[in-house]
Amino acid sequence: MESASLQSDHLPPAPIHVAIIMDGNGRWAKARGLPRTAGHKRGAESVRRSIKAAISNGVRYLTLFGFSSENWKRPVDEVRDLMGLLRFYLKSEIRALDKEGVRLNVIGDRTRLDPDIVTLIDESEKITSTNNRLVLTIALSYGGRAEILRAAVQIAEDIGNGLLDPAEINENTLSERLFTSGIPDPDLLIRTSGEQRISNFLLWQCAYTEFAFVETLWPDFSEEHFATAIKDFQTRDRRYGAT
Repeated sequence: MESASLQSDHLPPAPIHVAIIMDGNGRWAKARGLPRTAGHKRGAESVRRSIKAAISNGVRYLTLFGFSSENWKRPVDEVRDLMGLLRFYLKSEIRALDKEGVRLNVIGDRTRLDPDIVTLIDESEKITSTNNRLVLTIALSYGGRAEILRAAVQIAEDIGNGLLDPAEINENTLSERLFTSGIPDPDLLIRTSGEQRISNFLLWQCAYTEFAFVETLWPDFSEEHFATAIKDFQTRDRRYGAT
């Protein structure tokens, strides 16, 4: 796991938390005359490379945008194929993740997922729950606005039940009710395929996140691309609005 690491004693520390919008699977497949599913399968290999690169570059939290709430609008066949791939990788990869000391965490609206997938997620999270080398968060059936709305509803319910004083509400009140409660906000967000938007991903959490937009399509995203994004991040002056 030493490859692709660009750490140096004179550079600032690597980001603690890296988030990635994995974009370009469909375009990768179309350019090769292949079905979109082929792009998704090839994209899974990039997930493995990114996990390896995160560990070798000292990243402690890696969050991947796997399937958005808007993705449910895609053709039924594509959604079915994606869910099939999800089942396969939850079954085939979890032991490897556990061996590498990776803890799996899945965020999003599980009510829209098939019961057997929810069971696989629960089992995978339990198997890896004591690992601390890397926290791998996968966002499935996830939308940033829906997440914030869900937290606001919980706050309103707590106020109505007399559990929360409105005068004591602050940013932490909402943060603690997000799916990412207990996880630090992303230091760096990478989006592949050249698109320059965050597509309803971690809207609250990315208030002071640095962005890296990479032209490479997700199936071709390598450990070197990951390490280069880390190196670029280390050159930035993060002032958080102080100056």
